[in-house]
Amino acid sequence: MSTEILFIIEDAPEGGFIARAATASIFTEADSLPRLRENVREAVACHFDGAERPRLIRLHYARDEVIAA
Repeated sequence: MSTEILFIIEDAPEGGFIARAATASIFTEADSLPRLRENVREAVACHFDGAERPRLIRLHYARDEVIAA
């Protein structure tokens, strides 16, 4: 059992946000960050049984930024 699971959050191309777990096959999306947090919690609860469920969920917001040289 891992004590923590990491999700990478990115801006969705059509708007809103997507979240992918780094070490499990979990994906979710939402229009706002508060709703995305709720969706991530629900997805983790559905994916893992009680004893296997990580105690912590870490969210890492990855954002690409392009600048002119």
